[in-house]
Amino acid sequence: MSRVVYLHIGAPKTGTTYLQDRLARNADHLAGHGVTVPSRRGVPADLFHFRAALDLLGEDWGGPTGHAVGAWDSLVSQVRRSTGTVVVSHEILAPARPEYIAKAMNDLSDAEVHIVYSARDLGRQLPAAWQESIKQGRRWSFATFLKRVDTGHNWFHRALDLPHVLNNWSSKLPPERIHVVTVPHERGRDVLWHRFCQAFGIDPAWAPYDSERTNRSLGIAETQLIRRLNRRLETGVRRQITYDLLIREMLAERELVNRKSRPVTLPPDRWESVEEQAQIWIDWLEGSGVDVIGDVEDLRPRRPDPETRWVDPDRIRPRKQLDAALDALAAMTREAAVRTEQPPTVTEVLKHRARQLRAK
Repeated sequence: MSRVVYLHIGAPKTGTTYLQDRLARNADHLAGHGVTVPSRRGVPADLFHFRAALDLLGEDWGGPTGHAVGAWDSLVSQVRRSTGTVVVSHEILAPARPEYIAKAMNDLSDAEVHIVYSARDLGRQLPAAWQESIKQGRRWSFATFLKRVDTGHNWFHRALDLPHVLNNWSSKLPPERIHVVTVPHERGRDVLWHRFCQAFGIDPAWAPYDSERTNRSLGIAETQLIRRLNRRLETGVRRQITYDLLIREMLAERELVNRKSRPVTLPPDRWESVEEQAQIWIDWLEGSGVDVIGDVEDLRPRRPDPETRWVDPDRIRPRKQLDAALDALAAMTREAAVRTEQPPTVTEVLKHRARQLRAK
């Protein structure tokens, strides 16, 4: 075939934000080497892929009503007009139900489709997934989140369970078209980027512009602050685009992420179960014949130093939350000042001046 489509389906919290932004920043360079990253005029490629994935899955969140309608068909049309290599990426595709996977494969049937799945050990992945859900507006405690994952009825479980995801997505494909990228324990975006490039069959040098975007995890105090704020806000507010702009993007991803705070880690009684799960994954990979890029040992969780005391993220000291709350309030106040659209009236100015004089 003259067209090869690499469908990167996740998982979430495996460097997807960095990958998608770097692909978008280098779309023109990649096109010069026969690699297409589909986009729509006036819409960044990563946002376009998100909307296309939503449309495929019949979902409509993360924006105004109807914002995703038609995006999947538009993406497929671009794929069909392309030659060479096409890369599509979004992590919400991982837990797709079989009927949506079948539609995707049918719509892309005139191309050679490859599935790329990036996987991270559950020792890091579960705390990060809980924090991500809080940033998206959820209100559950860490303990409740873990219990829901155990039941298998949780979105994150369906997205993170490697054999489950790949058994669904690979049912119609030979194993050599399934590529699993492991996320290394040691921090280093270059290593992960090179692994993604190997999975997509592209030269890393074709995308010279690095991405400055990351999806860093919050600390315990900051995560609990956002969680408590979610509990105070009405459901309708948490579903508005303003929530994403103020709470998720400004507070969770810009202001609070730089504070020094204890990271969220698994409870001590969880480590044995995630180690057993890692062995199941490794055995599945080694027996499946799929293409593994990286080291399967990356999927084994690393226990923290036994001398390090575990802190329950659901029982954080009020003073630490207060400090985080004050930083958040300061950030919100600055943002409100910047966003003021109407200048104060003469009456407001006089009242403000009167209050200043009384305070002297």
